[in-house]
Amino acid sequence: MTSPAAKMPTLFIPHGGGPCFFMDWTRGPADSWDKTADYLRSILPSLPQPPKAILVISGHWEEPQFTVTSGASPALIYDYNGFPEHTYQLRYDAPGAPALAQHVRDLLGEAGITSASDPARGWDHGVFIPLKVAFPAADIPVVQLSLKVGLDPDEHAAAGRALAQLRDEGVLIVGSGMSFHNMRGFGDPRFSPVSDEFDVWLTEAVEKSPQDRDGALAAWSSAPAGRLSHPREEHLLPLMVAAGASEGPGAKVFSDRVMETTLSAYQFD
Repeated sequence: MTSPAAKMPTLFIPHGGGPCFFMDWTRGPADSWDKTADYLRSILPSLPQPPKAILVISGHWEEPQFTVTSGASPALIYDYNGFPEHTYQLRYDAPGAPALAQHVRDLLGEAGITSASDPARGWDHGVFIPLKVAFPAADIPVVQLSLKVGLDPDEHAAAGRALAQLRDEGVLIVGSGMSFHNMRGFGDPRFSPVSDEFDVWLTEAVEKSPQDRDGALAAWSSAPAGRLSHPREEHLLPLMVAAGASEGPGAKVFSDRVMETTLSAYQFD
């Protein structure tokens, strides 16, 4: 008899810089990403039970409407440039989940949110790189959900609310992005106080009750150092989905200084 699914938290994780966890890092101290990797490895042991499936919203896929990968064996998209050759040979052979992809679409549709499926698209590095660290056995089915063009935070929070019941079905919802994502800022000590200021604001917003949190997060661009931390918000929007799928306040569960900037992860129970 199959055991009942335990309710999963939702997560917003930093997915790192390209394939940073699988190479000798030369763009900063050699241990720049070690603590982030340790955090990712801590996710599976922290869960109430292994997920039955994982739904990942990455900052690297945008479509005119929310779209899910629906193939049974998605390929990998090596959407990073200038890294060692071996990082373009990385494998992550987790199965896809066509039935879950359809279920996601059904839930979105019930909430009045249009969606699409893409049976041919693979997983970008915002999916397979952190999952390869966090779930190295690659034995848990994975579906990726795109962002929606326009990057409206309210629309992404609404998508999260529509998908909240997946948590009761043992599906782990993961927003994969970066709490700070200004490419000019990485490695520049002038951006240390910038990232710190935004991180303080973001943490306070995440910790609010859901009825106050969505409005606070929607106003992220007027937050202290908001636009300096995210000149374009695609790496922040996965947080909106993860937050929308939660029923209570979130909490910072990891933070580190990486390449002169503060990067954090959040969990919603």
